[in-house]
Amino acid sequence: MPGVRSRNESAWLLPTDGTRTNHALRADMRRFSHDSEVDAVVIGCGAGGSTMIQRLARSGWSVIGFDAGPFWDPDTDWVSDEAGSHDLFWTDSRIISGNDPVPLGANNSGRGVGGSMVHFAGYAPRFHPSDFRTQSLDGVGVDWPLSYDELEGYYRAIEEELPVAGERWPWGKPHSYPHRPHPVGGNGEVFQRGARELGLTTKVGPVAISNGRFGNRPHCIYRGFCLQGCKVNAKASPLITHIPDALAHGAEIRPDSMVTKIDIDERTGRATGVRYVHEGVEHFQRARLVVVAGYSIETPRLLLNSTSKRFPDGLCNDHDLVGRYLMVQGAPQTSARFESEIRKYKAPPPEVTCEDFYETQPDKPYKRGFSLQNVAPLPVTWSEHFTAQGYWGEELRLRMTDYVHWASMGSLCELLPQADNRVTLDEQTDHNGMPIANFAYSTCENDRQLVTAAQTKMEEILRAAGGSDLITIRRFAHLVGGARMGTDERSGVVDASCRSFAVDNLYITDGSVLPTQGSANPALTIMAVAARAADILSRRG
Repeated sequence: MPGVRSRNESAWLLPTDGTRTNHALRADMRRFSHDSEVDAVVIGCGAGGSTMIQRLARSGWSVIGFDAGPFWDPDTDWVSDEAGSHDLFWTDSRIISGNDPVPLGANNSGRGVGGSMVHFAGYAPRFHPSDFRTQSLDGVGVDWPLSYDELEGYYRAIEEELPVAGERWPWGKPHSYPHRPHPVGGNGEVFQRGARELGLTTKVGPVAISNGRFGNRPHCIYRGFCLQGCKVNAKASPLITHIPDALAHGAEIRPDSMVTKIDIDERTGRATGVRYVHEGVEHFQRARLVVVAGYSIETPRLLLNSTSKRFPDGLCNDHDLVGRYLMVQGAPQTSARFESEIRKYKAPPPEVTCEDFYETQPDKPYKRGFSLQNVAPLPVTWSEHFTAQGYWGEELRLRMTDYVHWASMGSLCELLPQADNRVTLDEQTDHNGMPIANFAYSTCENDRQLVTAAQTKMEEILRAAGGSDLITIRRFAHLVGGARMGTDERSGVVDASCRSFAVDNLYITDGSVLPTQGSANPALTIMAVAARAADILSRRG
């Protein structure tokens, strides 16, 4: 793809010898001493962190990326087995509370270099222009301090680097994708058929899965294990899309290194570096600038734990905003049985999409909206759909034998930001002596109406396609918020460039900075926001 290799060579740095990891690049990466003051440390190597590491390294900065989990090797660490893939999830102890507690540790968290994109479904849509102005347009949520137009070029750049495959997109601000759409399997055909009957628009994609060879990355082979780590490297994750290029430009990655505190100079109020634990031993790394990208639970947890005389209630928390306005998306999944075999796993999970209901509909009692996609739970996860209906024992076994006859759809519903949906620190501590996080979450009436509307629409589509025996499981997905950007220190933790209002050499570049979440998977937006922040930061020097 013209121009991509000149700004991100990761796809061409992968080996061509049948393995999927450039071991020499990792073994020979630059290593900095604790005594040296590096230009930047980045805490977290997921979507936002890896983008920052790669961009800053390309700008000539000395940069270290820390991750609490392993430096994954797709050949040896990832397996074609659901139960054997649980190490990809962040499963450390956390407390969940509120009226609608959000289960953690699977679809909404990641562990290791690459973060949750290692096991995400590959779905990579953009936010709509309206997502940046929900208060002005609909009287709910909050307006972002930046616009869609300011992010559009970064969306395009990241789509090319992943790359993203899909049909031309008619919703939001219409745009095209760099790769043509993937073929549609039986699950997608069901969605398309039902949508046609109801007069709805559907499009194939967009997925961050290469359609054809991309650099040294191979074509998708439609094996159905996108959510378990893609062993063939066709699906994008920062582990293979941005980290190799970062290493080639002098970055260091320190895996299995849990950052527990950010230190500041009490005299100047500036960050001086980070304390982290590796193999049970605490170390301190000096840095000229600190970037936090631990995502929406761990970022607030780290900031709240980084107390000092200047910040007795937590770093950057002068106005009690750290940890607040944490959001999830309502993500109900509805399935139906068909007489013919569907084999829903034989394609990228989010094959077909409809965003006809994404914006606020004036004739509805709720604000904002939802998107619809195919989903393709593999057998272990699929069994949870039946246990949720009360099936156990022999009846559950019997229903599981019918797996190939079922088609499934999922919705992403824009649940609204609320101040009391938040992360706080508990009295209990983990094995590093760090307080564990308590995530309290409750839905509002608008949220509940929206989820019900999405479920009803999925049922209509599946029935129109000829399905029967409909079942639904209600769930949540995609954590964002907790350190949101705002116009000033009383409305946000960081500004539009992701720079902290309170500490001028501290940036936050993960999903925690998002003021609203839209009805789109957030990974692409997180990467675009981080790329923009890195661009601004590199110009500032």
